[in-house]
Amino acid sequence: MDIRLLRSSDIPNVQLANLTNLPENYFLKYYLYHALSWPQLSYVAVDVSSLEYNASSNPYTSKPPKIVGYVLAKIDEDNNQTGHITSLSVMRTHRRLGLAEKLMRQSTRAMREYYNARDVSLHVRCSNQAAIGLYTERLGFAREKVESKYYADGEDAFSMKLDLVSAFKDEEKAAEGEGEKTDGVDEGGEVGEAGKKEEKKTVKVGRQLGVQSLVENVVQKPSQQVAGA
Repeated sequence: MDIRLLRSSDIPNVQLANLTNLPENYFLKYYLYHALSWPQLSYVAVDVSSLEYNASSNPYTSKPPKIVGYVLAKIDEDNNQTGHITSLSVMRTHRRLGLAEKLMRQSTRAMREYYNARDVSLHVRCSNQAAIGLYTERLGFAREKVESKYYADGEDAFSMKLDLVSAFKDEEKAAEGEGEKTDGVDEGGEVGEAGKKEEKKTVKVGRQLGVQSLVENVVQKPSQQVAGA
């Protein structure tokens, strides 16, 4: 699995995942609006095993990427220090792999790094216990209130919020500590090409690396996940 930024070419497949899993659906232009207005905030989970490799300069042309999950996010237009999760969905065939949590963490980290957002909000169906567990137990969201008949079918929603300043405090402290001496500290052995270096160097950590460098492949291990919010 690979977690990466949403591309305009992904939108039809993202819409398919939305239509397959969620009752709250959107027009294609709504996804495009998010992708163009806040290009750093929306992510997709791609099943790379579906790609047919060839030796051409563009190796993945024979099959389109298989989008198995996504998070659609934005910054509040009335309050540019507040982010909002518009939609989150993972295909049933790829749940319990930790994808929903990784998608959420990448998006909320980007809100903090690119827009200096102080918090992020979302809505979730009161009946969606799996999603509520993910948001509160794994990601640290707090319930703020119940919004009566929020959804088109009349179901109530929990309005939730996460304090991004507190959530990423440790990472930001680590970033501020860049440049400190590391003499006498065992950082562990370097691997790969880095193992060829003869001298240790202080490296940037945390948000100094940027969101793109923090995107990583998903290790397949059991984890309770959800269809969406």
